[in-house]
Amino acid sequence: MTETTASVLYEVRGAVALVTLNRPQALNSFTREMHQCLWAAFDQAEANPAIRALVLTGAGRGFCAGLDLSELDFTAGAGLLERADPGPVINDAFNPTTRRLQTLRMPVICAVNGVAAGAGASVAMACDMVIAAPSASFVQAFSKIGLIPDAGGSWLLVERLGLPRAMALAMTGEKLMADKAKEWGLIWDVAEDCLAAALALADKLAVMPTKALVATRHLLRDAGTRSLDAHLNVERDTQSMLGKTHDYMEGVNAFLQKRAPQFKGE
Repeated sequence: MTETTASVLYEVRGAVALVTLNRPQALNSFTREMHQCLWAAFDQAEANPAIRALVLTGAGRGFCAGLDLSELDFTAGAGLLERADPGPVINDAFNPTTRRLQTLRMPVICAVNGVAAGAGASVAMACDMVIAAPSASFVQAFSKIGLIPDAGGSWLLVERLGLPRAMALAMTGEKLMADKAKEWGLIWDVAEDCLAAALALADKLAVMPTKALVATRHLLRDAGTRSLDAHLNVERDTQSMLGKTHDYMEGVNAFLQKRAPQFKGE
């Protein structure tokens, strides 16, 4: 089943939702309307209990070139600084998209099929795992137009790469190719057909205990915000919560009975 909007494609493939940024003529650069279509696709996936994993990718030769600058008004005249201010579109569109990716109820895999530039790289990094094509690249293009990495980019870069590499990439705007991005830990893997690889990984995750996977996401991403002592308590409480789920009981019983588990994501 495929559903089309002006700028986003949504397709159900078994237990996996495939969401495709669909403005290839503009390297899938984001307009405000495109963000809204993306949120609608997320809503659709979350509302369908059969969906247990999501893959995000881009149509055409690129993944996403960040903000479509035509969303800002650079026409000379009164109010130019207010009209050209990128803050409102970051607040109203990009930040909500990053937050949604971090809180979806299922694992999210990004298939980066080409360039991921500016906030496009941030959107990719906000996903749980990234698989890129060998020709894909990640570009912190912000310094070239007098801005800073946004949509979570300045946080995610440091988390993934450490300060020295993050600083150099953000300041120089140099292109980071997929193989080096994997070597440095920015992404999970490189595959000739990154979409097929991402879908295969999503299929694998879709039959696993979904609540435990998402809880793992939150624990790992929040680990740096707590002391070990505080984190031990969060682990304990999360285990107690998961101990009441169907999938925990099924997993233990399957192990004891020496059979394959049948997880439901519940």
